[in-house]
Amino acid sequence: MVTFENDYLAGCYVSDTALKWPVLVDDTREVYNRYGMLTASFWDIWGLKTWVSYLRELSKGTRLKKSEGDIYQRGGDVLIDPDGMVRVHHVGEGPADRPAVASLLSVISHRSPGSHT
Repeated sequence: MVTFENDYLAGCYVSDTALKWPVLVDDTREVYNRYGMLTASFWDIWGLKTWVSYLRELSKGTRLKKSEGDIYQRGGDVLIDPDGMVRVHHVGEGPADRPAVASLLSVISHRSPGSHT
């Protein structure tokens, strides 16, 4: 996982989510920029998809937290296999725009160890 947040906020995220993956801090946002994850617009952040996502979480009883970081930094998902090949490159349009977990797992499961497909 790569984040642009400082070490303290990255550590809080790891604690809050019990993340098992290594976390790299990209404080210059060079990796974000190279993958096209630039600044999001106001409507990307506060558009209908975001509000629907927030309402869905609230209906589950999830307590929303105020962000401590730069909410306008566009996020995304990049999945790189052990051979260094980019298998997924998704630049999010807003905080609610993420690939489905099932689609990410499908990409992982279709590449068995030692396979070069």
